[in-house]
Amino acid sequence: MKPAKDRVVKIIRILEKEYPQSRTALTFETPLQILVATILSAQCTDERVNKLTPALFKKYPDAAAFAAADRAELERDVRPTGFFRNKAKSIIGAASKIVGDFGGRVPETMAELITLPGVARKTANIVLSSAYGKAEGIAVDVHVKRLSGRLGLSRQEDPEKIERDLLTIVPKEDWLDFNYLLVNHGRRVCRARKPKCPECKLAKLCPSACL
Repeated sequence: MKPAKDRVVKIIRILEKEYPQSRTALTFETPLQILVATILSAQCTDERVNKLTPALFKKYPDAAAFAAADRAELERDVRPTGFFRNKAKSIIGAASKIVGDFGGRVPETMAELITLPGVARKTANIVLSSAYGKAEGIAVDVHVKRLSGRLGLSRQEDPEKIERDLLTIVPKEDWLDFNYLLVNHGRRVCRARKPKCPECKLAKLCPSACL
């Protein structure tokens, strides 16, 4: 099997053909909405988040509204997504800093985004790519972590270390879509429990393929 750097471009091109409309499955209209939705999506399915957010965004239409939210009430609002106490705390904290330090507008740089409570590089990367069309890194979620290991793109377990490995081999022009391509493939084919290796278009490029 060739080194990761020699295989990754072929992997990306195959996935682009398989998933030509690769974008986040989270429903949003504004940078604030994708930020909140991404926080809520931790340890929760995008489908469940999407069922909850229309009413949530109507109730809290901007950062000021989230910042002023009663924490106990917001906890009840986001409870179906799990880990609701931490998520409510992060949302209120992030919104408060957005209002206080950024004039109510979600910042659009990695350096500024990761100063928000509850926002690490993964969330910041998703906000930057989805809301602003910017690529300052590659979001490493559970799917990207799993597929990076199976495809032999990184041997690391820590998301930030995996991201560093990916940034050295994935061409910068592909950073924007790389997360979404792997997420789609991870959901449809390279599943956690039963990967569908016999029907996987990446099998010949994958050192883990169980053919």
